[in-house]
Amino acid sequence: MSKDLYQRGEEIRREVLGEEYVRNSAANTDAFSEPMRSFAIRNLWGEVWDRPGLDRRSRSLINLAMLAAMDRPAELKIHLRGALNNGVTRQEIAEVFLQVALYCGVPAGSEATRTAKQFLAEYDAEQAAAR
Repeated sequence: MSKDLYQRGEEIRREVLGEEYVRNSAANTDAFSEPMRSFAIRNLWGEVWDRPGLDRRSRSLINLAMLAAMDRPAELKIHLRGALNNGVTRQEIAEVFLQVALYCGVPAGSEATRTAKQFLAEYDAEQAAAR
């Protein structure tokens, strides 16, 4: 069962975050970090992200809000890519961060907006280079 969850988790990660992210993540994993990576792949991606209760787009929006509220810019950048891949628009991303600012404080919303602005500039440059 756990191997099936791992394989399903890897499939979902590739679909949400992209092949390049998954490949780089695997390449940067060592004996110390492998248990955490495997745990996340099985439980986060193979179990929770595969549940039928929410679609991936909704899960992405929720992740953006939580990561912004917790001030986790590195993870936020990862999930910004996933949100775009899941059909979330830039306007919706901005709205999420306004909501975060209202409920979690302007510093949290502002920092998330700055992180997203930087990520989106990098993302646009990547997309232009790929054309």
